[in-house]
Amino acid sequence: MKNIKDYQHKKILVLGLAKSGVSAASLLHKLGAFVTVNDKEPLEKNPEAQGLLQEGIKVICGSHPIELIDEGFELIVKNPGIPYSNPLVCRALERGIPVITEVELAYKISEAEIVAITGTNGKTTTTTLIYEILNADENKAPLIAGNIGTVASEVAQKAKENNQMVVELSSFQLMGIKEFRPHIAIITNIYEAHLDYHGTKEEYAKAKANITKNQTKHDYLIVNDDQSELMDLVSFSQARIIPFSTTRYIKEGCSLHNGEIVFLGETVIQQSEIVLPGSHNLENILSAVAAAKLMGASNEAIRKVLTTFKGVKHRTQFVMEIEGRKFYNDSKATNILAARSALNAFHQPVILLAGGLDRGNSFDELVPYLKNVKALITFGQTAGKIEEAGHAAGIESIIRVDNVEKAVPVAYQLSSPGDVILLSPACASWDQYKSFEIRGDIFIDAVHKLV
Repeated sequence: MKNIKDYQHKKILVLGLAKSGVSAASLLHKLGAFVTVNDKEPLEKNPEAQGLLQEGIKVICGSHPIELIDEGFELIVKNPGIPYSNPLVCRALERGIPVITEVELAYKISEAEIVAITGTNGKTTTTTLIYEILNADENKAPLIAGNIGTVASEVAQKAKENNQMVVELSSFQLMGIKEFRPHIAIITNIYEAHLDYHGTKEEYAKAKANITKNQTKHDYLIVNDDQSELMDLVSFSQARIIPFSTTRYIKEGCSLHNGEIVFLGETVIQQSEIVLPGSHNLENILSAVAAAKLMGASNEAIRKVLTTFKGVKHRTQFVMEIEGRKFYNDSKATNILAARSALNAFHQPVILLAGGLDRGNSFDELVPYLKNVKALITFGQTAGKIEEAGHAAGIESIIRVDNVEKAVPVAYQLSSPGDVILLSPACASWDQYKSFEIRGDIFIDAVHKLV
């Protein structure tokens, strides 16, 4: 880690804890900053805050008092989940106090080259693929971080010059960058999402495009050429654009051509050798191959991974087969597009488990993709809206339950041998579960209880 002096003796507020806030507060404390942590959870119920208190860090818990901003902070490091409409954040911006997220800290201290991945869908699969390919190459030493699980500023503290940091980033995180500059950036795709946070698709897309705002001609931006609006969005980028496409051959990019994955004119692997299912995953594979090749990975390492990699947990993950019924956990389908992709991957009858946080959208666009769904089990805030889509699709068997755990045995009772029982919620989990991972694990546990 670079022992930078940028934050030494500066008065800094870390707003909101969770994993990113704890890491940011501890790191800034090590770097000599005068840190104050503010979290809405009361101290007696806040083990993270208690731990920071023991480190000698000032902690204020229980609310976000607006008067905190009068204490002369020079910088705020905000938890990505706290919206910019938060009164304390608004007041800080009015006063010209910079507001960043912890990924900015990670960039400032990292000795490793960074490849950063964002997009509406496919981020986790792409990030994991790149990491696995680099890990399979004996000349590489990758580290994985960011929105995928391990906090970037924590991983960056361990990163050396011989490492490669592969970082998954959300739009929330990218709104809070100032100097962050990945050597390789990827935007997998852009669709309407997180409107409850960003307000409009345009603002959401602009946040995603921040991934390339500080790149120079010495950097690379890998981007989905099949989305013309995305190509227009990043036209300002100073990086070398590496387009990828599943629909046409691009000699100066990465594409599918005559049944082969081709990068800059070189055949890397036959499509028939790839075991990861689903047409949507082809985008992820193309962008991962492009990044791995730009980082010097061998074709042998790429083939080793793509001929064995079957997907990541919670993303169309095969759980088990019981009496001819196959169970799939797609809890990471936190929006309609992701659920559509999962439904498209199956041709047999499907029992669909769906529902979750209500972000104000309808589910009309899901209707055409419900043609193979023989029964629909709903739960959560959006249960009623998803049921409306089910009725519009002509699904006769629609049942509402309290939660995912109760949905599994009901789905099994409605199923027959040869059916797929699919958890693909099309919604975020936060109305009932702290994360999509917890929701997916509960589904897996419930499936195992059927045996």
